[in-house]
Amino acid sequence: MTAITIREVPDPVLETLKLKAAQAGKSLQAYLLDLVTREAAVPTLAEMMARLDRETRTDVSTSDILAAIDDGRERR
Repeated sequence: MTAITIREVPDPVLETLKLKAAQAGKSLQAYLLDLVTREAAVPTLAEMMARLDRETRTDVSTSDILAAIDDGRERR
């Protein structure tokens, strides 16, 4: 596993993170590892768009859609 160092963290930010870690019953390192792990699991917008593109492909043409609309109107 690799260690990550974050430099120049403002004191108020560090204090807030320490407080949140303590409230969660975790060390600062464990708390930050959880944050980074959750963030890494969130797909990017580009990944979400690619998935949407893959999962929503269809072979329905405009004429198929118009025919279905006409069919629905005729059934009224």
